[in-house]
Amino acid sequence: MRATLKEAKRIVIKIGTSSLMYPNGNINLAGIDELAFVLSDLRNQGKEIILVSSGAIGVGMNKLHMQKRPSAIPEQQAVAAVGQAALMDIYNQRFLTYSQQTAQLLLTRDIVEYPKSRQNVINTLEQLVHMNIIPIINENDTVAVEELDHQTKFGDNDQLSAIVAELIQADLLIMLSDIDGFYSDNPLTNTDATLYPHITAITKELMEQATGKGSRYGTGGMMSKLKAAQRILAAKHAMVLANGKHPKIIFAILAGQPVGTLFKEEAQ
Repeated sequence: MRATLKEAKRIVIKIGTSSLMYPNGNINLAGIDELAFVLSDLRNQGKEIILVSSGAIGVGMNKLHMQKRPSAIPEQQAVAAVGQAALMDIYNQRFLTYSQQTAQLLLTRDIVEYPKSRQNVINTLEQLVHMNIIPIINENDTVAVEELDHQTKFGDNDQLSAIVAELIQADLLIMLSDIDGFYSDNPLTNTDATLYPHITAITKELMEQATGKGSRYGTGGMMSKLKAAQRILAAKHAMVLANGKHPKIIFAILAGQPVGTLFKEEAQ
Protein backbone atom coordinates (compact mmCIF):
# COMPACT_ATOMS: atom_id res chain seq x y z
CA MET A 1 0.00 0.00 0.00
CA ARG A 2 2.77 2.46 0.95
CA ALA A 3 4.75 1.58 -2.16
CA THR A 4 2.21 3.46 -4.30
CA LEU A 5 3.29 6.72 -2.64
CA LYS A 6 6.55 6.51 -4.57
CA GLU A 7 4.56 7.14 -7.74
CA ALA A 8 2.89 10.32 -6.47
CA LYS A 9 3.69 13.18 -8.83
CA ARG A 10 1.37 16.02 -7.80
CA ILE A 11 1.69 16.56 -4.06
CA VAL A 12 0.13 19.06 -1.68
CA ILE A 13 2.07 19.64 1.55
CA LYS A 14 0.34 21.30 4.47
CA ILE A 15 2.55 22.68 7.24
CA GLY A 16 1.00 23.66 10.54
CA THR A 17 1.85 26.66 12.69
CA SER A 18 3.34 24.38 15.35
CA SER A 19 5.97 23.27 12.83
CA LEU A 20 6.85 26.86 11.94
CA MET A 21 7.02 28.30 15.46
CA TYR A 22 8.91 27.28 18.57
CA PRO A 23 6.90 26.89 21.79
CA ASN A 24 8.53 30.09 23.08
CA GLY A 25 6.91 32.08 20.27
CA ASN A 26 9.98 32.50 18.08
CA ILE A 27 10.09 31.53 14.40
CA ASN A 28 11.57 28.12 13.59
CA LEU A 29 13.98 29.29 10.89
CA ALA A 30 15.78 25.94 10.75
CA GLY A 31 12.51 24.12 10.11
CA ILE A 32 11.49 26.57 7.38
CA ASP A 33 14.88 26.24 5.70
CA GLU A 34 14.65 22.44 5.80
CA LEU A 35 11.15 22.59 4.33
CA ALA A 36 12.38 24.84 1.50
CA PHE A 37 15.26 22.44 0.83
CA VAL A 38 13.00 19.36 0.71
CA LEU A 39 10.34 20.90 -1.51
CA SER A 40 12.92 22.41 -3.86
CA ASP A 41 14.59 19.01 -4.19
CA LEU A 42 11.26 17.34 -4.93
CA ARG A 43 10.64 19.99 -7.58
CA ASN A 44 14.07 19.16 -9.05
CA GLN A 45 13.00 15.50 -9.18
CA GLY A 46 10.08 16.51 -11.37
CA LYS A 47 7.39 16.43 -8.68
CA GLU A 48 4.62 19.03 -8.80
CA ILE A 49 4.53 20.70 -5.41
CA ILE A 50 1.92 22.94 -3.76
CA LEU A 51 2.47 24.20 -0.22
CA VAL A 52 -0.40 25.15 2.08
CA SER A 53 1.13 27.06 4.95
CA SER A 54 -0.32 28.23 8.23
CA GLY A 55 1.62 30.58 10.45
CA ALA A 56 0.48 34.11 9.59
CA ILE A 57 -0.88 34.88 13.05
CA GLY A 58 1.97 33.07 14.82
CA VAL A 59 4.61 35.00 12.88
CA GLY A 60 2.63 38.21 13.30
CA MET A 61 2.53 37.72 17.06
CA ASN A 62 6.28 37.27 17.01
CA LYS A 63 6.88 40.40 14.97
CA LEU A 64 4.57 42.45 17.19
CA HIS A 65 6.01 40.95 20.42
CA MET A 66 2.64 39.61 21.49
CA GLN A 67 2.53 36.82 24.07
CA LYS A 68 -1.18 36.06 23.75
CA ARG A 69 -3.22 35.46 20.61
CA PRO A 70 -5.76 38.30 20.31
CA SER A 71 -9.40 37.31 20.72
CA ALA A 72 -11.02 40.14 18.73
CA ILE A 73 -11.39 39.39 15.01
CA PRO A 74 -10.08 42.82 13.82
CA GLU A 75 -6.95 42.31 15.95
CA GLN A 76 -6.45 38.81 14.56
CA GLN A 77 -6.80 40.15 11.02
CA ALA A 78 -4.28 42.92 11.67
CA VAL A 79 -1.78 40.49 13.20
CA ALA A 80 -2.30 38.10 10.27
CA ALA A 81 -1.62 40.91 7.78
CA VAL A 82 1.71 41.65 9.45
CA GLY A 83 2.59 37.98 9.80
CA GLN A 84 1.67 36.95 6.24
CA ALA A 85 4.05 39.50 4.74
CA ALA A 86 6.85 38.50 7.11
CA LEU A 87 6.28 34.78 6.53
CA MET A 88 6.43 35.18 2.75
CA ASP A 89 9.65 37.18 3.09
CA ILE A 90 11.19 34.24 4.93
CA TYR A 91 9.85 31.69 2.44
CA ASN A 92 11.07 33.70 -0.56
CA GLN A 93 14.52 34.07 0.95
CA ARG A 94 14.92 30.41 1.83
CA PHE A 95 13.48 28.99 -1.40
CA LEU A 96 15.66 31.29 -3.51
CA THR A 97 18.68 29.84 -1.69
CA TYR A 98 17.81 26.64 -3.56
CA SER A 99 16.98 28.50 -6.81
CA GLN A 100 13.28 27.77 -6.45
CA GLN A 101 10.70 30.39 -7.35
CA THR A 102 7.55 30.63 -5.24
CA ALA A 103 4.23 32.45 -5.53
CA GLN A 104 1.60 33.45 -3.00
CA LEU A 105 -2.14 32.73 -3.17
CA LEU A 106 -4.52 33.92 -0.46
CA LEU A 107 -7.94 32.30 -0.68
CA THR A 108 -11.34 32.55 0.94
CA ARG A 109 -13.95 29.81 0.80
CA ASP A 110 -16.45 31.79 -1.25
CA ILE A 111 -13.84 32.04 -4.01
CA VAL A 112 -13.55 28.27 -4.47
CA GLU A 113 -17.30 27.72 -4.11
CA TYR A 114 -18.22 30.23 -6.83
CA PRO A 115 -17.75 28.36 -10.16
CA LYS A 116 -16.05 31.11 -12.16
CA SER A 117 -13.58 32.16 -9.47
CA ARG A 118 -13.03 28.48 -8.60
CA GLN A 119 -11.94 27.85 -12.17
CA ASN A 120 -9.69 30.92 -12.03
CA VAL A 121 -7.96 29.48 -8.96
CA ILE A 122 -7.49 26.15 -10.72
CA ASN A 123 -6.12 27.88 -13.82
CA THR A 124 -3.65 29.89 -11.75
CA LEU A 125 -2.43 26.84 -9.85
CA GLU A 126 -2.08 24.78 -13.02
CA GLN A 127 -0.10 27.54 -14.72
CA LEU A 128 2.23 28.02 -11.73
CA VAL A 129 2.90 24.29 -11.56
CA HIS A 130 3.51 24.25 -15.33
CA MET A 131 6.07 27.04 -14.85
CA ASN A 132 7.88 24.99 -12.17
CA ILE A 133 6.85 27.51 -9.49
CA ILE A 134 5.78 26.34 -6.03
CA PRO A 135 2.51 28.02 -5.00
CA ILE A 136 2.31 28.88 -1.30
CA ILE A 137 -1.32 29.05 -0.22
CA ASN A 138 -2.90 30.39 2.93
CA GLU A 139 -6.36 31.50 3.91
CA ASN A 140 -6.87 35.25 3.51
CA ASP A 141 -7.26 35.88 7.23
CA THR A 142 -7.59 39.64 6.76
CA VAL A 143 -11.01 39.27 5.12
CA ALA A 144 -12.17 35.74 5.97
CA VAL A 145 -14.87 35.79 8.62
CA GLU A 146 -18.03 33.82 9.33
CA GLU A 147 -20.94 36.21 9.43
CA LEU A 148 -24.59 35.13 9.14
CA ASP A 149 -24.96 33.08 5.97
CA HIS A 150 -21.91 34.57 4.24
CA GLN A 151 -19.33 31.85 4.84
CA THR A 152 -15.86 32.92 3.78
CA LYS A 153 -13.71 30.79 6.08
CA PHE A 154 -12.47 27.29 5.29
CA GLY A 155 -12.43 26.65 9.03
CA ASP A 156 -8.71 25.98 9.14
CA ASN A 157 -5.86 25.11 6.82
CA ASP A 158 -6.44 21.38 7.24
CA GLN A 159 -9.69 21.83 5.35
CA LEU A 160 -8.07 24.26 2.93
CA SER A 161 -5.30 21.80 2.05
CA ALA A 162 -7.83 19.04 1.36
CA ILE A 163 -9.87 21.40 -0.82
CA VAL A 164 -6.75 22.47 -2.74
CA ALA A 165 -5.80 18.80 -3.23
CA GLU A 166 -9.30 18.19 -4.58
CA LEU A 167 -9.22 21.25 -6.86
CA ILE A 168 -6.00 20.23 -8.60
CA GLN A 169 -6.53 16.47 -8.38
CA ALA A 170 -3.39 15.89 -6.33
CA ASP A 171 -2.09 12.35 -5.97
CA LEU A 172 -1.19 12.87 -2.33
CA LEU A 173 -1.73 15.27 0.56
CA ILE A 174 1.01 15.28 3.19
CA MET A 175 -0.17 16.96 6.37
CA LEU A 176 2.66 17.92 8.72
CA SER A 177 1.63 18.58 12.30
CA ASP A 178 3.11 18.38 15.82
CA ILE A 179 2.11 14.74 16.30
CA ASP A 180 3.43 11.52 14.74
CA GLY A 181 0.09 10.50 13.28
CA PHE A 182 -3.44 9.63 14.38
CA TYR A 183 -3.62 7.84 17.73
CA SER A 184 -6.31 5.91 19.56
CA ASP A 185 -6.05 8.58 22.29
CA ASN A 186 -3.96 11.64 23.11
CA PRO A 187 -0.38 10.25 23.39
CA LEU A 188 0.63 13.25 25.51
CA THR A 189 -1.72 12.20 28.29
CA ASN A 190 -2.14 8.46 27.68
CA THR A 191 1.03 6.37 27.34
CA ASP A 192 -1.08 3.42 26.15
CA ALA A 193 -2.30 5.33 23.08
CA THR A 194 -1.48 3.48 19.87
CA LEU A 195 -0.68 4.91 16.46
CA TYR A 196 -2.88 3.92 13.53
CA PRO A 197 -0.50 3.14 10.64
CA HIS A 198 -3.29 2.94 8.04
CA ILE A 199 -6.90 4.13 8.04
CA THR A 200 -9.22 3.22 5.19
CA ALA A 201 -12.40 4.99 6.33
CA ILE A 202 -13.38 7.66 8.83
CA THR A 203 -15.73 6.02 11.30
CA LYS A 204 -17.77 7.36 14.20
CA GLU A 205 -15.36 5.62 16.56
CA LEU A 206 -12.39 7.47 15.08
CA MET A 207 -14.23 10.78 15.31
CA GLU A 208 -14.86 10.13 19.01
CA GLN A 209 -11.14 9.52 19.54
CA ALA A 210 -10.17 12.84 17.97
CA THR A 211 -9.10 15.59 20.35
CA GLY A 212 -9.29 19.39 20.25
CA LYS A 213 -6.76 21.89 18.95
CA GLY A 214 -3.27 21.85 20.39
CA SER A 215 -1.01 24.88 20.29
CA ARG A 216 -1.87 28.45 21.23
CA TYR A 217 -1.04 29.53 17.67
CA GLY A 218 -2.98 27.08 15.49
CA THR A 219 -6.67 26.57 14.86
CA GLY A 220 -6.77 22.93 13.73
CA GLY A 221 -6.95 19.74 15.81
CA MET A 222 -7.34 16.04 15.22
CA MET A 223 -11.02 16.42 14.37
CA SER A 224 -10.22 18.82 11.55
CA LYS A 225 -7.55 16.45 10.27
CA LEU A 226 -10.03 13.59 10.18
CA LYS A 227 -12.51 15.78 8.30
CA ALA A 228 -9.77 16.64 5.79
CA ALA A 229 -8.94 12.93 5.44
CA GLN A 230 -12.63 12.21 4.90
CA ARG A 231 -12.63 14.59 1.94
CA ILE A 232 -9.47 13.03 0.54
CA LEU A 233 -10.85 9.49 0.87
CA ALA A 234 -14.09 10.54 -0.82
CA ALA A 235 -12.02 11.76 -3.77
CA LYS A 236 -10.22 8.37 -3.91
CA HIS A 237 -6.85 9.98 -3.16
CA ALA A 238 -4.34 9.52 -0.35
CA MET A 239 -3.22 11.51 2.67
CA VAL A 240 -0.43 11.02 5.19
CA LEU A 241 -0.46 12.69 8.60
CA ALA A 242 3.01 12.92 10.10
CA ASN A 243 5.21 14.95 12.42
CA GLY A 244 6.57 18.11 10.80
CA LYS A 245 9.35 18.77 13.31
CA HIS A 246 11.85 17.63 10.68
CA PRO A 247 10.44 18.21 7.17
CA LYS A 248 12.88 15.68 5.67
CA ILE A 249 10.32 13.14 6.85
CA ILE A 250 8.64 13.94 3.51
CA PHE A 251 11.43 11.98 1.78
CA ALA A 252 10.66 8.96 3.98
CA ILE A 253 6.93 9.22 3.22
CA LEU A 254 7.54 9.33 -0.52
CA ALA A 255 9.95 6.39 -0.23
CA GLY A 256 7.07 4.33 1.14
CA GLN A 257 8.48 4.05 4.66
CA PRO A 258 5.98 3.33 7.47
CA VAL A 259 5.90 6.77 9.07
CA GLY A 260 2.81 8.67 10.19
CA THR A 261 -0.74 7.57 9.42
CA LEU A 262 -1.76 6.78 5.85
CA PHE A 263 -5.36 7.52 4.92
CA LYS A 264 -6.14 5.52 1.80
CA GLU A 265 -8.78 3.06 0.71
CA GLU A 266 -7.76 -0.54 0.36
CA ALA A 267 -6.66 -1.52 -3.13
CA GLN A 268 -9.51 -3.16 -4.99
